[in-house]
Amino acid sequence: MNTSNLDSTFAALADPTRRAILGRLALGETSVTELAAPFEMSMPAISKHLKVLERAGLIVRGREAQWRPCKLQAGPLQDASVWIDEYRKFWEQSFDRLDDYLKTLQDPTLQAKEKHPEHKRK
Repeated sequence: MNTSNLDSTFAALADPTRRAILGRLALGETSVTELAAPFEMSMPAISKHLKVLERAGLIVRGREAQWRPCKLQAGPLQDASVWIDEYRKFWEQSFDRLDDYLKTLQDPTLQAKEKHPEHKRK
């Protein structure tokens, strides 16, 4: 996993407009004009958002005559997902332990076993 670019990935994802742009690009490549259509902002403002996404490696922009297609790059999102997944495992384990503890509080027989565990003899 390449964690060196996580800062720029998360910074780019912090903006709702950029997340919406990525959502649209997840459907397939499209032009800058088509990307800008749903937003009430100028083309220079959209261009700035695209530059942030491009610097973060989340998109690539091509040049085909008059058409400048934008395309999603999954690598940085995959790296972020792997990093987040490590913390998901931590929280799942913590919730499992909490669930076990709450079950012992609800079941008096489990509470007794916790207070007086049986010792196994060899």
